Amino acid sequence: MGGAAGGVPGGVSGVAGSGVSGVAGGGVPGSVPAGAMGEGNVRTSFLRDYDRIIFSSAFRRLQNKTQVFPLPGPVFVHNRLTHSLEVASVGRSLGKAVGDAIAGRYADWGEEFEEFYKYELPSVIAAGCLAHDIGNPPFGHSGEDAIRNFFRELTGDARKRYEGELSQNQQRDFLYFEGNANAFRTLTHNFNERALGGFRLTYATLASIVKYPSDSLNGFNKQQLVTKKSGFFDSEVDTYKAIAGELGIPRRGGDLNVYARHPYVYLVEAADDICYRIIDFEDAHRLNIISIETIRDLFLSFFDDEKGYNSRERVEKTFHEINDDNQKVQYLRAMLINLLIFRVRDIFMDREQLLLEGNLEKSLIDYLPPRELALMKKIDAFSVEHIYNHRSVVEIEIAGYNVIGGMLKEFFGAVLSPRSVKSEKLLQLISKQFVISREPGHLYGDIQSVVDFISGMTDLYAVDLYRKITGMTFPQIR
Repeated sequence: MGGAAGGVPGGVSGVAGSGVSGVAGGGVPGSVPAGAMGEGNVRTSFLRDYDRIIFSSAFRRLQNKTQVFPLPGPVFVHNRLTHSLEVASVGRSLGKAVGDAIAGRYADWGEEFEEFYKYELPSVIAAGCLAHDIGNPPFGHSGEDAIRNFFRELTGDARKRYEGELSQNQQRDFLYFEGNANAFRTLTHNFNERALGGFRLTYATLASIVKYPSDSLNGFNKQQLVTKKSGFFDSEVDTYKAIAGELGIPRRGGDLNVYARHPYVYLVEAADDICYRIIDFEDAHRLNIISIETIRDLFLSFFDDEKGYNSRERVEKTFHEINDDNQKVQYLRAMLINLLIFRVRDIFMDREQLLLEGNLEKSLIDYLPPRELALMKKIDAFSVEHIYNHRSVVEIEIAGYNVIGGMLKEFFGAVLSPRSVKSEKLLQLISKQFVISREPGHLYGDIQSVVDFISGMTDLYAVDLYRKITGMTFPQIR
């Protein structure tokens, strides 16, 4: 599976010594082979990636970040952490299905090639899936909108300084703040630590999460898939260049910071696409927003043309034998995810050459057969009407605007006037992990530190701090 986007036989795996990152602001690749075992021959570098993510505080905080529905509540629904774990599970299975197919197609490419694709690719995709939402701010996607909206509505001297001291690309990092780009920053930036490289993940894992390999200046142009949004901030441009150079990922925009997608991105994206569509329905059913009949009719329709184990007759028979409605939904969810994993595997393998050339212009889900794609579109339309615009979802979006907007007003104001008494007090609240220089010419970095601080908060911590700094509640001495 070689080619322009590959760099080594087997595509963009980072096998044969090019996989361990050690990056920070464009640092050089590490010297340890990506497939090398760690101490005691227990873990490969790709398993280590997974472990470093799952044991991180940034990942743990996802347990109190909204996925779709507000948290906490009397009915347990998915949060960012449970969603990420489930996406990683699907991604691992998808990586195994694709890896086995690649190893079988290129059976004469050697033992190292076979070992990577049969046994390591699932770990790479699972780690990418695990980290894909790690940069999302509190309150779901409304948190991203709140950050964007704050900077777009700057006025007076604040706007003059913002536009005067930041480059266009730096300005757009906040005007079009993107959780995907923030995930890449979270994983690669060393913040206030001396050790370079952030989480020090392999290049293969890092490349697999960058869905939109473009900077902010060239992103948010929906004419191309790679520029639909952005994948890295101005501060991480050199880091991504190092990864692209090492893995042989070609540019798509001449001298611009726009690159082809790494083929593994499509697998991470597909795992997420499968999960959120199906799991959001499961949550909505638990909250009595969607009836069991609606889910039955939509999900069972995917099996109309299947035979044997996946035949509609067999699936529907098992469905009716289950007594509890929640268990019925879980059964259909499991069967549909399994079906879609193998659909996506076949789509990936059928379009191998386009993937390696960096020329596949749609997500893998969008290449489903017409009847199944129409069912997916039906799920999307139903979700928009009945789930994403449900009253509870809208309420938390409004709360997110107020809480995040209110904190940005306070902390951004403190960065602009760091020597005032109030500003000094406010800046003391920011963790030492996020450096505030208080010096002229460092406004971009200072704003980033404020946004890093706020976007890393959990929903409850953000609400609590907002109430305290605005005087809505009085802090207790403990």
